[in-house]
Amino acid sequence: MLRLLFRFMGILAVAAAFASLIIDGTRSIAGGALSLTPFGQTVIAFFPHQFPLLKPAVERNIHPFLWDPVLLTLFLMPTWLIIGLCGLILLALTRKPAPKIGYSNR
Repeated sequence: MLRLLFRFMGILAVAAAFASLIIDGTRSIAGGALSLTPFGQTVIAFFPHQFPLLKPAVERNIHPFLWDPVLLTLFLMPTWLIIGLCGLILLALTRKPAPKIGYSNR
């Protein structure tokens, strides 16, 4: 049951990544220059009140090193790349195991 739920979430994430890629592509064509939506901008759009609280929480509770090089780099990457990678990871983790070759069924 959980495999089905996570697989469905992976498919939705890949579809959202594809939609984000199409949006960035049409914006780039209309503007005449490459335009990519950073993941941080997308997170701010979905969580406008909670996002400013993320930096102090990460620096205080986990480690300051996690915020500056790791999360800032993640927030500067394109949205379609981050969501697509998460979706592909979910799909890879939820696939059925390969059949064992060389073992008898009897």
